[in-house]
Amino acid sequence: MEKTDPEGCRSTAGRPRCPGKEAAILDAALTLLTEQGFTRMTLDQVARAAGVSKATIHLRFKTKAELATAALRTLRPCSAPPQTGNIRADLVAWLADFADTLTRTHGMALIGTCLAEDAHTPELLELFREHAVQPRRTAVRRLLEQARSLGEVAADADPEVLTSALLGAFLADHLAALATTADWAERTVAAVLAPGTST
Repeated sequence: MEKTDPEGCRSTAGRPRCPGKEAAILDAALTLLTEQGFTRMTLDQVARAAGVSKATIHLRFKTKAELATAALRTLRPCSAPPQTGNIRADLVAWLADFADTLTRTHGMALIGTCLAEDAHTPELLELFREHAVQPRRTAVRRLLEQARSLGEVAADADPEVLTSALLGAFLADHLAALATTADWAERTVAAVLAPGTST
């Protein structure tokens, strides 16, 4: 049986069918998490920013923690950059996607929020690690393991350390106010892989 939620969206078995409203709610929650932090963010603020009622939020998310979790999940890569078989090109694509995601979602400010909240809301940083950090680390580390097996990096190189060097380069450059130009990802990968190699 179809029902109508407080915002006029039709639902079946109580599940709202307004992906546009849900996207607006999650976007508003992510912005407010960045600006206010988890403790100070309220559902009333999210509702106003998203242009919906508080009841509409409760139809989708029972608690503020559940909403924050869903908002942080939107930072997970929606799809992996296509693998080309060229290790260098694939690493560049992943690194560029990482930089673009942090820039597009004000990710650096969100990282600051998660770190600042760690003493009081440690689960926020854990969620950020789970959804925004680990999927990319895993993908980049696997590519670097392939690169090592193909001789594109030293045989005794630690893929975990090289992963930190690649992904951490964006954070370091941002903090140093160094512009990440269009060829930033390519130059950064070139600094890690052996010069002149490709697969």
